[in-house]
Amino acid sequence: MGELEKPQKRKQDKRFKIANREALIGVGLAIFNFIWWFAFAYGLGDRSPENYTYVFGLPAWFFFSCVLGFVVMVLLVIFVVKVWFVEVPFDEEEGEQS
Repeated sequence: MGELEKPQKRKQDKRFKIANREALIGVGLAIFNFIWWFAFAYGLGDRSPENYTYVFGLPAWFFFSCVLGFVVMVLLVIFVVKVWFVEVPFDEEEGEQS
């Protein structure tokens, strides 16, 4: 039997590392959004409608989970994109061109 060839260790493109990091940040934001929504919607909204408190004419659970949650997420996404996301070129790098 022949010797098994070891797979060559290829240099991974740095764009993949950046894309993976940014994808994980996006998943983290989505999880945060779900937790925020779930906590306010089911935390404040599991009472009888006669006992609801209202903010701007909306039930508090709806205002905090849907209206304020949307505003918080928009601001978080803007912040994350401006601070942690980086511009990545889509064309091949100079050293990799054939």
